[in-house]
Amino acid sequence: MYDETEADTRANRIDPILEAAGWGVVPGAMIRREVICPGRIQTGGRRGRGLACDYVLIYKGHKLATLEAKRAGVNIREGIGQAKDYAQRLGARWAFASNGLGWYRVDLATGEEGEISPPFPTPDDLWSLVFSETNAWRERFGAVPFETDGGKWEPRYYQHRAITAVLEAIAQGTRRILLTLATGTGKTSIAFQIAWVLFQAKWNLSGEPSRRPRILFLADRNILADQAYNAFSAFPPDAVARIDPDSLRKQARVPKNASVFFTLFQTFMTGDGEPVFTGYPPGFFDFIIVDECHRGGANDESQWRGILEHFSPAVQLGLTATPKRKQNADTYGYFGEPVYSYALRDGIEDGFLTPFKVRQMASTIDAYVYHPEDQVLAGEVEVGDAFDEDDFNNRIIIPERERSRVQEFMGRIDPRQKTLVFCATQEHAALVRDLINQLKTHPDPDYCQRVTANDGEVGETHLRRFQDNEKTIPTILTTSQKLSTGVDARNIRHIVLMRPIRSMIEFKQIIGRGTRVFDGKDFFTIWDFVKAYEHFNDPEWDGEPLAPDAGWREREDGDKDTPGTGADRVADEAAGDGAGDEASGDTDPRPKEKVVIQLADGKARKITYLATTTYWSPEGKPISATAFLQRLFGDLSGLVADEDQLRTTWSDPETREQFIARLSDRGYDQDRLDDIRRLVDAPDSDLYDVLGYVLFTTPAKTRYERAERLRQDGLDAVDGELKALLLSILQAYEAGGEAELTTPKLGQLLVARYGSVGESKAKLGGLPQVKQAFQALQQALYAQ
Repeated sequence: MYDETEADTRANRIDPILEAAGWGVVPGAMIRREVICPGRIQTGGRRGRGLACDYVLIYKGHKLATLEAKRAGVNIREGIGQAKDYAQRLGARWAFASNGLGWYRVDLATGEEGEISPPFPTPDDLWSLVFSETNAWRERFGAVPFETDGGKWEPRYYQHRAITAVLEAIAQGTRRILLTLATGTGKTSIAFQIAWVLFQAKWNLSGEPSRRPRILFLADRNILADQAYNAFSAFPPDAVARIDPDSLRKQARVPKNASVFFTLFQTFMTGDGEPVFTGYPPGFFDFIIVDECHRGGANDESQWRGILEHFSPAVQLGLTATPKRKQNADTYGYFGEPVYSYALRDGIEDGFLTPFKVRQMASTIDAYVYHPEDQVLAGEVEVGDAFDEDDFNNRIIIPERERSRVQEFMGRIDPRQKTLVFCATQEHAALVRDLINQLKTHPDPDYCQRVTANDGEVGETHLRRFQDNEKTIPTILTTSQKLSTGVDARNIRHIVLMRPIRSMIEFKQIIGRGTRVFDGKDFFTIWDFVKAYEHFNDPEWDGEPLAPDAGWREREDGDKDTPGTGADRVADEAAGDGAGDEASGDTDPRPKEKVVIQLADGKARKITYLATTTYWSPEGKPISATAFLQRLFGDLSGLVADEDQLRTTWSDPETREQFIARLSDRGYDQDRLDDIRRLVDAPDSDLYDVLGYVLFTTPAKTRYERAERLRQDGLDAVDGELKALLLSILQAYEAGGEAELTTPKLGQLLVARYGSVGESKAKLGGLPQVKQAFQALQQALYAQ
């Protein structure tokens, strides 16, 4: 019994009991081993620890229970913690653990738990405990399998939870439903699966048993509507219709002969006399999906609200990426609390979204005070007038300042990597576009393009090419507001902030432009010229929906934000890309002339920048450098007792890799370890020396010093070709660090040096001798 593997226990002890209970036998009762999440993305294509559940018990489309298996001989309690965690993530009611000899059950709804004896609960047993009341639509929805393109795609765990939460709300008769999921987590895919189930189950509000539902997908931008329309391609062609100005002109009436309709708010609000949407009776649509519903669609004063009220009989689902804030409290007031939420932090830690670095770009011209030695090219200004970040490119333009910022980030990024630059106004976006093209090294004239509301279809064409991962031009887009949402471009590597971001809503949306996962993309970088990183200190950054602040309507009663900035400006421009000062809320019908300053000779050359790094806790919170080191010290103290243990662990390639993996599991991946090197001012030292300094204040040697000591007097015991090999290993170590001392690297080096492993044997006298020398080299390397 104690010699059994876990696979033996599962096959011989657990599987038969589950089968006897009907799991995997009764129609609709499935058993699935589920990979819950792949683990946080780390540098070098690695991943943090992923999560996989041994058994997920699914019945009628609902994940009812998780079961964690341990081999016979291991206490069943060893699996309880995992089973609970998996059940909480999956939204399952029950968590089970078993070693095939004993069984343990936890009810996550009541908190009751304890050992149980076979027989195991049947699918109907668990179903009746979870759903005590019969619901016909729940049963019909559960009988419809998701559309997975022949098994090529399965909803992720959080997507499954979102889909079932909405379907359950519909089955219960709820008319206003909200989902809050971070940008890049697949809201459109979720909407598709919900519509697919409703369509196949022939759900509708009229009660007609054979009628397909009529579903409306409302977006506020063409790019969002196009993405949604394409995502619904699995529906029969005659079931899908696009409501756009061209089709309306051709048909001279609104289309009605379909099941799923796509349109823009703007299209629905236009029309000769009456708005287009009034061409449909109030009860025409059964289900309405409101994409990016926080962008004004539910606001009492918005014209969009008229659409939602006209179709008030329909079930309305709002999709948003933003938590509850004072700026979008109307959205939550209209739709209610979300039936399910999945935060940006969760997506990054699970590995479904790409993590990011923040570079804080402070400069000597973050603020400006006018001095008569500078030349006024336009506008009026007095000596001593002061300007801060809110004023630049709204009230005052200093071209040399913008050029210096462009030079700074262009000199630091890989010019081949796709980049979004967020500017203060459309005019500013044009200036930055021109500066980038003037300073670029790439010969293509379309290297950088502006995409704003004023660019129309030309801008949309640039955006489509930018989103195409097969195309490299345009490489950089400048914008003002337009690209803060709805840009499904997976290979964005840099986001440059050249205007203040006052709204947490918009900040999260902009960060979300870079979070989409792409092969070879380990992280993306935020170049912050405007101190937007301060949003990370907001307690709501973690993404949980919170109640709005008391007095959230204060802005309506005279909040005196600087014109053209702040949350009011975000709201003004929410339906499109505002023109900056034209959309700033300035009530003067005559546009004010902006002050244009040319800096005095020599001033522009003296503009300097200091780039600093934001450090992060394993929980994804920004912390100070001191706190970062203190946390590392505490974590390391639990792994290493003394300096001798660290040396012994580090001197063996296998135990060193295991130790580094344990560090990674605790949140210290290669990026964070590199941050530690910089913090202790040891960029050329082995990680062993860096950790030794943090733990034991041992002075850190450089890799050159360690390698040189061995070259001078540490290789006397070997000679000939073997000594030449070891010298080459030392040279590689000096350049690349401890990563060059792994066992796989040794094999690669042998092949590179001798052409094949077989040839290396002939030259060196056999692999055992080489491995022994390789091990001895490392013991000598870390002996002091």
